[in-house]
Amino acid sequence: MIIQRNNYLNKLIARKHNHLIKIITGIRRCGKSFLLFNLFKSHLLAEGIDKSHIIEIELDNRLNKELRDPDNCLKFVIEKIVDKEMYYLFIDEVQYMAEFEDVLNSFLHIENLDTYVTGSNSKFLSTDIITEFRGRGDEIHINPLSFAEYYATCSHKTWDEAWNLYHTYGGLPYTALLENEEDKITYLQKLFDEVYIRDIKERNKVIYDQQMQTLLDIISSGIGSLTNPQKLEKTFKSTGKAQLSASTIKQYLDHFIDAYLVEKAERYDIKGKKYISTPQKYYFTDLGLRNARLNFRQQEETHIMENIIYNELRLRGFSVDVGVVEINERQPNDKYIRKQIEIDFVANKGSRRYYVQSAFALPSEEKRIQEERPLINVSDSFKKIIVVKDNIQLHRDNEGVTTMGLKQFLLDANSLDL
Repeated sequence: MIIQRNNYLNKLIARKHNHLIKIITGIRRCGKSFLLFNLFKSHLLAEGIDKSHIIEIELDNRLNKELRDPDNCLKFVIEKIVDKEMYYLFIDEVQYMAEFEDVLNSFLHIENLDTYVTGSNSKFLSTDIITEFRGRGDEIHINPLSFAEYYATCSHKTWDEAWNLYHTYGGLPYTALLENEEDKITYLQKLFDEVYIRDIKERNKVIYDQQMQTLLDIISSGIGSLTNPQKLEKTFKSTGKAQLSASTIKQYLDHFIDAYLVEKAERYDIKGKKYISTPQKYYFTDLGLRNARLNFRQQEETHIMENIIYNELRLRGFSVDVGVVEINERQPNDKYIRKQIEIDFVANKGSRRYYVQSAFALPSEEKRIQEERPLINVSDSFKKIIVVKDNIQLHRDNEGVTTMGLKQFLLDANSLDL
């Protein structure tokens, strides 16, 4: 089965001939190479581009070992260009080439060459990769499958069956295509240990390997929980095992972020219009990897649903913060105290903003009031949304708060504007 990634394919198509190096980044095994060498190549062929004008180099293939030499690669590509028509260069696993930054910058001087590269080692996965090209790179960041993309592969499954598989095993494309759940588990666990952990250790020359892995376990267990390096340092001390300082913990957290394994959501004071430096929340890019890290023992659907909503907002192109609202709360003695209450997500894109609460269920009026409270204490006119697990009919109450089901939120690309 071919999983279509039209959102990313269209981004590549829109960037054709823009005189920049197209750099496809993302967590390992999320489909970067397939996007370029299969989907985008098929698009070019359908547009009438001759096969001889598509130059493909897979540097992880030992048959291409000679092309890992930068001068050999440059010579090979130049010799392929025999006329004035446009050529398209695909290089997979470009990190196998020494001085690849210099080689790619050299390709920019060839007017009829449009260059696209992917990479999968820890250096190329670094979030600062674009700086290597001094403003001459154009990044297309790839995520694991959204639920809508995953659901399209599940024609023989019900919504509930697809949701259970997705929130358990995540959205890495190969995982999605495996039918046997034991195969999914084995693949994810080996991938985490043999690829992600190794990359992080090799790139950053990690000294305290066991402590770093313990930190990963703590972050995996606490998705969506407020934390910071100082709090995590205390957690290490309470275990009575090897210690880890707050400064080292911060470094390790940054390593996880640089490898696209997790993302950090900052807290934002909505009324004060300022960021609160600490604590923050951490969410996993792929829940299957997170669950594999915990041996699939910790399956709290409430927190997992919150993480998936966060990921959905991010892949729709929003920057996402945790909202903080200060209120005056009346006490039994009739005195008032200042109190901070939280909105799960403040999603921003340009002039658009949405306030989104993840509420697994609203079983009572008391719970509904609790979830609405931070939303209705925001005085601006941006849309306020509560997403619940149940497949309900969308409705909007007198306070202007929209409540919708998770299925509608995830499957309708325009759900935020309904």
